[in-house]
Amino acid sequence: MISVAILGATGRMGRLTKELVDADANLKLHVAMDSKSAPQQMLGADVVIDFTNLGASEGLVRFAVEAGMKVVVGTSGWSEVKLAALEKALVENPSAAVVVVPNFSIGSMLLQRFAAEAAAHFGSIEIIEAHHSGKLDSPSGTAIRTAEQISKNRKGQPLTPGADQEARGEIVSGVPIHSLRMDGVSAKQDVIFGGDSEQLTLSHDVSSHRAYAGGILRSIEFAAGAKGLTIGLEKVLG
Repeated sequence: MISVAILGATGRMGRLTKELVDADANLKLHVAMDSKSAPQQMLGADVVIDFTNLGASEGLVRFAVEAGMKVVVGTSGWSEVKLAALEKALVENPSAAVVVVPNFSIGSMLLQRFAAEAAAHFGSIEIIEAHHSGKLDSPSGTAIRTAEQISKNRKGQPLTPGADQEARGEIVSGVPIHSLRMDGVSAKQDVIFGGDSEQLTLSHDVSSHRAYAGGILRSIEFAAGAKGLTIGLEKVLG
C-alpha cells in the first residue's frame, strides 16, 4: 500500500486526489495539507503529490527532494529552466524522485504528441488555451509544455510577422499562446497550424476535472518506484 501526502488538498485537484486515494484499496492518505501546514507533515509518506501554486511548489518540492522523497508535481509553471535546477537537486539527493505532469489527461497528452508531429510541416503555429476563472496562472503549464514540444520539431521556422506584439499573446519557445480565464469553461486547448491555403486545428476539451483521475492514480503508482526526474504523462504511461 502506498501512503500519499497531498499538498494543496483544499483546491479542486487536491480534493479530487483525496477522493481517489480514499477510494483506492492500494492507497492510503498520509496527510492532506493546506497553505497553513508545516512542510514537515509530509515526512514519512511514500509519495507526495503537489497541487499548490508555483511560489509554494518550488519550496515544497525542494524540501521533499532534500528529504529523499518521491514527488508528483501537478502545479503549473515549471519551465525548462526550473526543471534543470530541479534535476541538479535530484543528482545531489539520489534517493529522491520527481515526476512532473503538466496535465493528467490522456487526451491532452495525445494532443501534445500530435502537435509536435504536425509542427514539422507548418510554419505558422499558435495556441489558444482556456480555463475556468479560478485558475490564476497563465499561460497554463499544459500550454507551455505544448509549445516546448512544438519548438523541438519546428526546424527553425521564424515567428509569424508581428507575433511579438503584446496583443498577440505571450511567446513561449517561439509559439504565441493566448490565454482565456472565464466562467463556463473547465479546460480547453486549441493548437492552430497555418499552411499554404490550409489550416489544421487540434483541439482538446475537458468538461470535468474527473478527466484527470486516471492520470493522477497512474502517476502516484509510477512515482513510488521512480528515480531521478520524469517529465510528462507519456513517460508515466510508457
